[in-house]
Amino acid sequence: MQYQIEGDTLPVVICQLSAGETMITERGSMSWMSPNMKMETTSGGGLGKMFGRLLAGEALFQNRYTAQGGPGMIAFASSFPGSIRAFEIGPGRELVVQKSGFLAAEASIDLSVFFQKKLGTGFFGGEGFIMQKLSGRGIAFAEFDGHVKEYELSAGQSLVVDTGYIAAMDASCSMDIITVPGVKNALFGGEGLFNTVVTGPGRIWLQTMPISNVAAVLRPFFPSNNNN
Repeated sequence: MQYQIEGDTLPVVICQLSAGETMITERGSMSWMSPNMKMETTSGGGLGKMFGRLLAGEALFQNRYTAQGGPGMIAFASSFPGSIRAFEIGPGRELVVQKSGFLAAEASIDLSVFFQKKLGTGFFGGEGFIMQKLSGRGIAFAEFDGHVKEYELSAGQSLVVDTGYIAAMDASCSMDIITVPGVKNALFGGEGLFNTVVTGPGRIWLQTMPISNVAAVLRPFFPSNNNN
């Protein structure tokens, strides 16, 4: 499989497949494809996998696209202004991504639910109790909100991140939460009560425009259902 990522604020990844090669997506993100791409909707591993995808913010079913009778082409577009990144997944190179961050991948990639080991991190860290883990071997594509900044953390090195800005991290990294110091800071600082701490070793990818923040800004401009 060969690919090319095009576009700036609304990118698309265009994949060129050899005959018999298969791509998977869980979000119905296919934008266009050649006529010889066969689509098949599957449970992607049974009821357990379906329930895990639901918890992780994805669709219940998985779509598989296979090139038949010769080379094929398929494109997957982002659903929000931001970035598409390609990742080489393999043993020791597993990736953890935010909910709804997975876009598409080669069929050799396995998607599973990644539970935060500490309940506090899941409930208060801003990334949710459940994220997605990509394992197996092959190329996977993830979509992030806004511009993406990558950091390499050495063993024991940490970075404090505000809610929602963690897009992805190597599975070797760990997450925890800390409270914002000082009552005045917590109540009037506008940054909330908690921050997320990511500790290496491994790489992390931070996004500049979390969709949750955008939704909060736009909410006052939409009419409510309250008729009062």
